Amino acid sequence: MYLRKGPGPRVVTLPDGTQMTRADLPPPGTTRWVARRKAAVVRGVESGLITMDEAVERYGLSEEEYASWREMISRYGTDGLKTTLLQQFRVP
Repeated sequence: MYLRKGPGPRVVTLPDGTQMTRADLPPPGTTRWVARRKAAVVRGVESGLITMDEAVERYGLSEEEYASWREMISRYGTDGLKTTLLQQFRVP
């Protein structure tokens, strides 16, 4: 199997001991964002698998959108990314 050499590492080890590769990231041009895919992008950037600029360009995100995903994960975990639970996490 041939792996194309690109910038950055091919495999990173996450804090929980699991490994993540670029194949674990959502495909470029993803339009339907579920919590699992959002979390994968944030984990990929946080672990150094891809840069934030690469994620913004690859997925058509704004920097504010990515920052909100990162903040919701740090506060509430993956459940904070679910749109159905978003109102429970908002402060009145």
